[in-house]
Amino acid sequence: MDLGLKGKAALVCGSSQGLGRAIAGALAAEGADVAINSRSPDKLAAAREEIASTTGAKVVAVPADLTDPDAIDGVVSAARRAFGKIDILVTNTGGPPSGPFESHDAEAWRQAIAQNLESVVNLVRTVLPEMKERGWGRIVNVTSISVKQPVAGLILSNSIRAAVTGFARTIANEAAPFGVTVNNVLPGFTRTERLVDLAQATSGRTGNTVESVYEGWQKEVPMARLGEPEELAALTAFLCSEKAAYITGQSIAVDGGWIKGLF
Repeated sequence: MDLGLKGKAALVCGSSQGLGRAIAGALAAEGADVAINSRSPDKLAAAREEIASTTGAKVVAVPADLTDPDAIDGVVSAARRAFGKIDILVTNTGGPPSGPFESHDAEAWRQAIAQNLESVVNLVRTVLPEMKERGWGRIVNVTSISVKQPVAGLILSNSIRAAVTGFARTIANEAAPFGVTVNNVLPGFTRTERLVDLAQATSGRTGNTVESVYEGWQKEVPMARLGEPEELAALTAFLCSEKAAYITGQSIAVDGGWIKGLF
């Protein structure tokens, strides 16, 4: 299937590794030019080289901390200089620390809100006007299964990613008449660096081994396995495509059946 992404320009955040890296690679493989971003210049440079060499796409690396609004302006400006436009925005940020409510002070909440909510709002604010003006755009937010079924020990993520969902659903309605779609993808237990961190934190909190933590997660998933980043990336690439022009305001899980609700 030709997704119609040749000649499109994408900005993919949090893309030096894990889900963001897989999404950037999937978009580049479909012919899009891609600007990648993370806080780690070395990892980002390595990801840029690998994506460019394996896909032949034009890839630029723009390191920045997206909790800084000025840095967001710089990232968007760099992508525009490289490609002349931004057709596709994929927001993706590392998850906040795990732990129960009492383990997080006011500063932890402030940092999590800046990282996981305000960065999304600021990125959308920066790119949406040009998408509306051109009459075409795709915004996809990488959030979490926790927005539909809260995950134990993830009070920060459960709360703040739900706020992103409400924001995105509202923006989707406002942007739809202009040919701009806004959707969320919800990764389940996926084999990424973030999952390694969560497994280690859970092990430390419960006294169980890291291996038993992984086994417990897999038992919760009807498919009885962890997800792969490329599986979420494939859905994201489709939502960014011409083929998905009539899909907006949706939150779609890639979780092996973990979410038990009907919606």
